[in-house]
Amino acid sequence: MLKYEIILYWSDLDQVVIAEVPELPGCKTHGDTYEEALAMAQEAMQAWMDVARETGRPVPEPKGRRLMYA
Repeated sequence: MLKYEIILYWSDLDQVVIAEVPELPGCKTHGDTYEEALAMAQEAMQAWMDVARETGRPVPEPKGRRLMYA
Protein backbone atom coordinates (compact mmCIF):
# COMPACT_ATOMS: atom_id res chain seq x y z
CA MET A 1 0.00 0.00 0.00
CA LEU A 2 1.12 3.54 -0.65
CA LYS A 3 2.30 5.45 2.41
CA TYR A 4 0.29 8.53 3.21
CA GLU A 5 0.48 10.69 6.30
CA ILE A 6 -2.28 9.82 8.78
CA ILE A 7 -3.26 12.34 11.43
CA LEU A 8 -4.77 10.88 14.62
CA TYR A 9 -6.46 13.00 17.27
CA TRP A 10 -9.03 12.69 20.06
CA SER A 11 -12.45 14.25 19.51
CA ASP A 12 -14.06 15.42 22.75
CA LEU A 13 -17.29 16.03 20.84
CA ASP A 14 -17.57 12.47 19.50
CA GLN A 15 -15.54 10.70 22.21
CA VAL A 16 -13.51 8.80 19.60
CA VAL A 17 -10.10 8.97 17.95
CA ILE A 18 -10.32 10.57 14.50
CA ALA A 19 -7.99 9.45 11.70
CA GLU A 20 -7.57 11.75 8.69
CA VAL A 21 -5.56 11.23 5.51
CA PRO A 22 -5.04 14.79 4.20
CA GLU A 23 -3.65 13.77 0.80
CA LEU A 24 -6.83 11.80 0.00
CA PRO A 25 -9.65 14.37 0.13
CA GLY A 26 -12.51 13.26 2.36
CA CYS A 27 -10.65 10.19 3.64
CA LYS A 28 -11.48 10.26 7.33
CA THR A 29 -12.58 7.63 9.83
CA HIS A 30 -12.57 6.94 13.58
CA GLY A 31 -12.13 4.32 16.28
CA ASP A 32 -12.43 3.90 20.02
CA THR A 33 -8.64 3.64 20.39
CA TYR A 34 -5.64 4.99 18.46
CA GLU A 35 -4.89 1.46 17.25
CA GLU A 36 -8.44 0.95 16.02
CA ALA A 37 -8.52 4.34 14.30
CA LEU A 38 -5.23 3.57 12.56
CA ALA A 39 -6.54 0.19 11.34
CA MET A 40 -9.72 1.86 10.12
CA ALA A 41 -7.62 4.48 8.30
CA GLN A 42 -5.78 1.73 6.42
CA GLU A 43 -9.12 0.29 5.28
CA ALA A 44 -10.46 3.74 4.38
CA MET A 45 -7.37 4.54 2.29
CA GLN A 46 -7.72 1.30 0.33
CA ALA A 47 -11.44 1.94 -0.24
CA TRP A 48 -10.72 5.53 -1.31
CA MET A 49 -8.14 4.36 -3.87
CA ASP A 50 -10.39 1.55 -5.15
CA VAL A 51 -13.25 3.97 -5.79
CA ALA A 52 -10.94 6.52 -7.40
CA ARG A 53 -9.60 3.91 -9.82
CA GLU A 54 -13.10 2.58 -10.59
CA THR A 55 -14.34 6.07 -11.42
CA GLY A 56 -11.25 7.14 -13.35
CA ARG A 57 -10.06 9.69 -10.80
CA PRO A 58 -6.32 10.01 -10.21
CA VAL A 59 -4.76 8.58 -7.07
CA PRO A 60 -2.14 11.04 -5.80
CA GLU A 61 1.35 9.80 -5.07
CA PRO A 62 2.17 10.15 -1.37
CA LYS A 63 4.49 13.01 -0.59
CA GLY A 64 6.56 10.79 1.71
CA ARG A 65 7.06 13.52 4.27
CA ARG A 66 5.19 15.32 6.95
CA LEU A 67 2.71 17.75 5.42
CA MET A 68 2.69 20.41 8.12
CA TYR A 69 3.82 21.19 11.63
CA ALA A 70 1.61 22.43 14.44
